[in-house]
Amino acid sequence: MSDEKAPNEKVIDLKKLLEEVAQNSESTLFEPQKKDGDAAKINMLINRAMRLLAQRDHGETELRRKLLIPPMPFVKPQNKKSSWSSRKKPAQNDFAEEETVRAKPELRPVPEEIPEEHVQAVIDYCYQHSWLDDAKFASRYISGRSNKGYGAQRIRSELLHKGVDKEIITVALENTDVDWCALARDLAVRKFGENLPTDWKEKSKVLRYLLYRGFFQEEIQSIYRDFDD
Repeated sequence: MSDEKAPNEKVIDLKKLLEEVAQNSESTLFEPQKKDGDAAKINMLINRAMRLLAQRDHGETELRRKLLIPPMPFVKPQNKKSSWSSRKKPAQNDFAEEETVRAKPELRPVPEEIPEEHVQAVIDYCYQHSWLDDAKFASRYISGRSNKGYGAQRIRSELLHKGVDKEIITVALENTDVDWCALARDLAVRKFGENLPTDWKEKSKVLRYLLYRGFFQEEIQSIYRDFDD
């Protein structure tokens, strides 16, 4: 991450803001803030980041994208009777047909846009506390997805979609101890049986299945070398 800032870019002093939170609020850092201002808003974003990271690992780009999505404002539910209908009779005629008076539903407030500098402050805070590390994230992601039977080609595509840098993905794949050929073989055996089909029509099903799971052609061909006499 580059430390260079544009001349006119607004820089958030996170340490100063968090000190302000501690001075002006009786709640802890990780409890919801009731006060307005940048410090309280950033503190709430930190809470969101912690919840997201507690659920599962995230890369920087994915976490940033989620933090930029404004949460929907809470709207207190109205009484069902008063919200949708109330019945009354015209005073001038006690026998007149009842009229239904419908109240207009309350409009949901427009979500408040989250400033990018607030999100950047939270991202920096996460790095300072080692909550974010794209290299470790990529390594753990490769391990988890390979254990579920996915090949390197598909895993690479998924990591790119999550915004992980290409070089980080390449290094992580190079350093993994996953045997992709053995994984492809095990997956094929579980799907098609120990005696893999050698007939071209049936063999093509194995090929398509493993390609879909994200294995390379060379890895798929390796499981058939014993049959190609």
